[in-house]
Amino acid sequence: MTGPDRIALGAHLNISRVLTGLWQVADIERVSGTIAPDIGAGWLADYAAQGFDSFDMADHYGSAEILAGRLLKRPEGARATVFTKWCPPPGPMTPDVVRRGVEERLERLGTDCVDLLQFHWWSFEHPAWLDALHELACLRDQGLIREIGVTNFDAAHVALALADGVPLLTNQVSFSLVDRRAAGPLSDLAARSPLRLLAYGTLCGGFLSGKWLDQPEPQTIPDWSKMKYKRFIDVTGGWDAFQGILRAAHLIAGKHGVSVSNVATRWVLEHPAVAGVIVGARLGEAVHTEDNLRLFSFALDTEDQDRLNTAFAATNPVPGDCGDEYRRPPFLTASGDLSHHLDTMPRAHLPVPVPHRAEATRVLSGSEWEDIAGYCRAQKVGDRILVSGTTATAGHSRRVAPDDAGAQATYVLDKILAALAALGAAAEDVVRTRIYLTDPEDVLAVSQAHGRVFGAVKPANTLVVVAGLIGGYRVEIEAEAILRP
Repeated sequence: MTGPDRIALGAHLNISRVLTGLWQVADIERVSGTIAPDIGAGWLADYAAQGFDSFDMADHYGSAEILAGRLLKRPEGARATVFTKWCPPPGPMTPDVVRRGVEERLERLGTDCVDLLQFHWWSFEHPAWLDALHELACLRDQGLIREIGVTNFDAAHVALALADGVPLLTNQVSFSLVDRRAAGPLSDLAARSPLRLLAYGTLCGGFLSGKWLDQPEPQTIPDWSKMKYKRFIDVTGGWDAFQGILRAAHLIAGKHGVSVSNVATRWVLEHPAVAGVIVGARLGEAVHTEDNLRLFSFALDTEDQDRLNTAFAATNPVPGDCGDEYRRPPFLTASGDLSHHLDTMPRAHLPVPVPHRAEATRVLSGSEWEDIAGYCRAQKVGDRILVSGTTATAGHSRRVAPDDAGAQATYVLDKILAALAALGAAAEDVVRTRIYLTDPEDVLAVSQAHGRVFGAVKPANTLVVVAGLIGGYRVEIEAEAILRP
């Protein structure tokens, strides 16, 4: 049997369509201690020898970067590609901060250029994520990074980054027979841009395998990965609905002479937006390369797709868009509710008192126009919060996504939510919004951005087309909120 299929990912990367994921290195090392670099590199070399020479890791996957770096120095590592992630906490993303983050990755990998640097950001209400991506683009131009990707970004924020000129190549997201969100807006975006998806969670932590077929629902779950994906199963209809998907996959597997896991992964691989799937490796414990090679021995036909679609119809979709499981309820992570984690992150703004009104506080964004014109970004008086007209301005004066009103609206709404958060409010507290557009052709794109934030809240809203906005912006939005008791 030949090696796995390959794909040209951008102009500079040729990768295996099955990437070897190293997130389990951290779990292994928690139990048995740090893996000796040469031993770990040898295990990676075994994967590479069978064509699985593309490796995915992150700054927090134990010593995974060090093991991969040791592989790169071996002869069999010459053709290996290494993708890693940088996951900084929210805060100012200055050139020095971003460079230090990348240089630490390079130092651990023992290389002068990383093939794909993937960026993760916890909360889009802190706008520094876009600053960081532009700084990464500068480091790409300088040769420290070959390509730039992101992880767990929703379609709206990927579109915003692309519209603002960031050369994003990939977005790594959950994608499986259970979690089909990536087949929606993200795939639509990929169809009209260079973006490609790297899919993880394709086996739902091992639940999408024949050994769970017709088995009782587990009452205790020993490992973090299964704890996470059991939440996905629960939110999409529960164990019985999940068994319907397994039965469909089992029938298809029997037809093609492959495993249920092969069918689950093949379904993801066949989506046009997907460049590759990431399959976790338990180094030194289990090697599944032979089974993974079977992925390329068959293809799903119309009958197979119809059978799966029938099973899907008996389930509920995972709420929201890709990455929402880390940022908003329902939090579909191993640890469950992340509200406490998000609440401890630094805010984009801090409230300050209003000198002439003891019961009031306000937020200042630092714009020079706040002093020139005498206004603030938002003000709270009693339980009422008023947010000034807000445009897609980064820093003091840079116009974000100048040609894309939908992308501008996404950025504007993030700024509004950041101002509200600083004053103790959230989207659910908003009771009125007003939107000003310069082009009636932009109504749908801006309304969709508004709906992504306020679809369940449904505040009173006014949308008007005006002759023009100062600064050449395509959209401006203001908001009012009343704090809930």
